[in-house]
Amino acid sequence: MSYDPPRPVGRLLLTPQDTEAPARARRLRGLGLGERPEPALDTFAARLAGRTGTTYAMVNFPDENGQFFAGLHAPEAAPVLREDGTRVEIGRFLPRDHGFCPHVVARRKALALQDVRDFPRFAGNAVVDDLGIRSYLGAPLLDSTGMVLGTVCVADVAPRTWGREGLDAIKAAAAELVVRLEGGPPH
Repeated sequence: MSYDPPRPVGRLLLTPQDTEAPARARRLRGLGLGERPEPALDTFAARLAGRTGTTYAMVNFPDENGQFFAGLHAPEAAPVLREDGTRVEIGRFLPRDHGFCPHVVARRKALALQDVRDFPRFAGNAVVDDLGIRSYLGAPLLDSTGMVLGTVCVADVAPRTWGREGLDAIKAAAAELVVRLEGGPPH
């Protein structure tokens, strides 16, 4: 798959095309993944959030219709308040054009955003305003066949300096998880 950079639309850029989505969905079904929350992946995400000191951590399996967090760690009380005083909760599903994981899938490389507002390509993304996301660190789950199954990522409501240590940690987490996923559904 080639990476086509997002095309500009006004000042915003479109989410990259994902031509592998149908094949990925078949591969995930074959592995017994991507259709329901997995407690083992929730545990994996919680450990990742703990290691990185972040608010959110996810194991994301995107498809043609959107993104599904089979593994999710989020605080019990969301840290971001709307103008009406209600809390913003992150769920298991996001549209494909929300967030930064679709860019990781298309790039097939890790992505570190210390402050998403510093990048015009990402500053206008819905998760910045809707969920208060200010920093992101994600890596592709690249399986033994060369397919990107999804992503492992962390996000925070404050800017973060990830550095080489952060990139190495997220890549190692992705590599560790792919080995587990290809060995069978998490238990």
